[in-house]
Order: sequence, then C-alpha cells, then structure tokens
Amino acid sequence: MAKSDELVTYITQRIVRYMETPRDVRRSQKQAREPWVSKWFGMLPLALKMWMKSTRRERRERH
Repeated sequence: MAKSDELVTYITQRIVRYMETPRDVRRSQKQAREPWVSKWFGMLPLALKMWMKSTRRERRERH
C-alpha cells in the first residue's frame, strides 16, 4: 500500500507543478528539446538523408 501512496503523491506533485508553470514557459521548454531521431541515432539520419538526396540528383542529371 505504501508504494501506491508514494506513486499517487508523485503524480499529484507532477501535475500540480505542470499546472503552476505558465504556458509560455512550458512551450519554450518543449521547443528546446532536440528531435528524438538525432537523440537516439545521432548524425546518422542526417547523413543518410544527404546521401540519398545526392544520389537522386545524380540520377536525374544522367537522364
């Protein structure tokens, strides 16, 4: 029972903290996050995207 009480108090504290922060602050915190793709995979997705673009461009120029 004690763990469920701790969980309820933790969730309640998080909700109250969320509700007390101004909307502008919450939005700025959300915008400051980095995309999950770069967080999980680093620069690999960007490198693949750039490589695919260059190969497509080369194919178009050949034909």
